Amino acid sequence: MYKLSKIDGGVCAAEGFFADGLHAGLKPANALDIAFIYSDAICEIASVFTTNKMTAAPIRHFRAQGDFKTNFVLINAKNANAMTGDNGVKDVDEILKELPENVFNPVMSSTGVIGVRIPKAKIIASVKKIDFERKNPLSAAKAIMTTDSFSKQIAFRVELSDGSNFHIGAMAKGAGMINPAMATMLCFITTDAKVDKAEMQELLDTNTHVTFNAASVDGDTSTNDTVMLLSNAKSGVYHKEAFKEALYEIMTFLAREMVRDGEGATKLVTFDVSGAKSDKEAEVVAKALSNSLLVKTALYGEDPNWGRIASTVGASGAEANEETLRISFNDVCVYDKGELYFDEEMEKKASEVMKLESFTIFCDLGIGHGKFRAYGCDLGYKYVEINADYRT
Repeated sequence: MYKLSKIDGGVCAAEGFFADGLHAGLKPANALDIAFIYSDAICEIASVFTTNKMTAAPIRHFRAQGDFKTNFVLINAKNANAMTGDNGVKDVDEILKELPENVFNPVMSSTGVIGVRIPKAKIIASVKKIDFERKNPLSAAKAIMTTDSFSKQIAFRVELSDGSNFHIGAMAKGAGMINPAMATMLCFITTDAKVDKAEMQELLDTNTHVTFNAASVDGDTSTNDTVMLLSNAKSGVYHKEAFKEALYEIMTFLAREMVRDGEGATKLVTFDVSGAKSDKEAEVVAKALSNSLLVKTALYGEDPNWGRIASTVGASGAEANEETLRISFNDVCVYDKGELYFDEEMEKKASEVMKLESFTIFCDLGIGHGKFRAYGCDLGYKYVEINADYRT
């Protein structure tokens, strides 16, 4: 038996972790633009990175180290350090070499504009001002924001039946270029649980598939997508099922928050697909729905155009049949196995559902037992405005 309790503290909730945000001059008006996470004990680290072939320099630098431990992550906003070649990797190395001796095998993560060399001198000057005893997770979470409209962090205390406990916390950024592959996102998770590295990686992979890999804002996959999980084992406590559930809750919350904060988004929509031939086919349908521009624009217009839902299901490549399909907006069924329920009254009820900030579109394919849930949002004028002016 175990109990999960939500607590404050973000990435500093676990024992021995410190974090803060600083201004290096990458953002205007003294805004925070670099963050660090530091542990006073060496950490095991697990990771998941972008599937984009144009991998950013910080990821290349990380992978070049092979199997390693660390106690420090440096994150910068405003510059992705992607498409910068070997010089970009060298820049990462030179920045990290400026850190003091209490830092062990540091790693870096970046987000921002692609194709511009990172302002190395500014970051190095700021890094030298780091106070390693700072516990300011909110400042760290704000520093890594780009087009995000709010910071994203969460933490849990996990209490076991014998009275022992461990902690797990996280922060993330992401609002645009979010696609189920992972998403344009950075996420950093810290824990004092005494968890084996192989098990950390297994659980991170499993949970990424149904959380960050199930989120879509605009269908684009970034060069910099990163999820890191660090454990310093300081609690000396571990329980696999409890840890797995806490990790899932954290990653689900952050994935949904990213979609809710989608650039210009006004709605968070869950696409719940069931009755598919297999879980994989359910995933294909759910992601097709969350990525469809026609569906997204209908969501923005609060138009319960269920025909777009049906068409996307049929075009997804998964096995589907109009004689077995059922579509509902929350509990309002508009189509059921060839029967139309979309009269004036039902259209009004479905329209009321679509005015909500968060709701679920259910699609039961009526073929098998496969199921999957994806998260998406609407797409409107503000998205175009933000991305048309992104570099300025």
